[in-house]
Amino acid sequence: MKIIISNTYEAMSKKAADDITDLTQSLINPVLCTASGDSPAGLYKELIRQVNEKNIDVSGWYFVSLDEWLGMNGHDEGSCRFHLNNQLFHPLQVAENNIGFFDGRAKDPEIECERIENFITGHSGIDIAIVGLGMNGHVGMNEPGTSPSLFAHVADIDTITQKVGQKYFKKEQQLTHGLTLGISSLMEARYVMLIVSGPKKAAIVQQVLEGKISEQFPASLLRLHKGLRVYLDNDAATNLQIK
Repeated sequence: MKIIISNTYEAMSKKAADDITDLTQSLINPVLCTASGDSPAGLYKELIRQVNEKNIDVSGWYFVSLDEWLGMNGHDEGSCRFHLNNQLFHPLQVAENNIGFFDGRAKDPEIECERIENFITGHSGIDIAIVGLGMNGHVGMNEPGTSPSLFAHVADIDTITQKVGQKYFKKEQQLTHGLTLGISSLMEARYVMLIVSGPKKAAIVQQVLEGKISEQFPASLLRLHKGLRVYLDNDAATNLQIK
């Protein structure tokens, strides 16, 4: 595990984007797993800037979904796909064939999970998984108590996540279930980039990075990944004992 602490959110976002452009230089048709949310938003903005300024060709890049709310897809304002379309896919003009994203409106969610896993294996696996951290220690929609042996699956959403998730919508939503890559999916990625910012996450950051590795704090399981890189701003790193 490598922990990178930056003075500001902007500096953290730039460092993470720098590392993505560096890591992808040697890769042919890299596959990136992308999380939605506030913490990685700055990373995507910086990545877009670098791609445009350095004329980086991303036409051969592939993107796979980390998660999506059950019953939603890109047509639903506030969905994970909706945000990533605006923050990343549309600005980079990513071809639809290069995106493997959970469709939460699929008739059979289990088959949809199989489709996403097949997209991953069909493109030789995830090279870089970009993930955030939930207030209860979840990663993706792997909520406390989720088995680390799972790959893509339909998840029961914890009440804390249901409450926090309302911020992405203009009106209250029923957020009881979701489709998500499992811990096993993430553990097979070449690199995992955990992006966390803000003082509200300081306590859970300390628990996940310095507490006991446990499925009660699913993100802590990522510490077992040899390619884990953790990007924090000073606010999120406040409670860490060793910096």
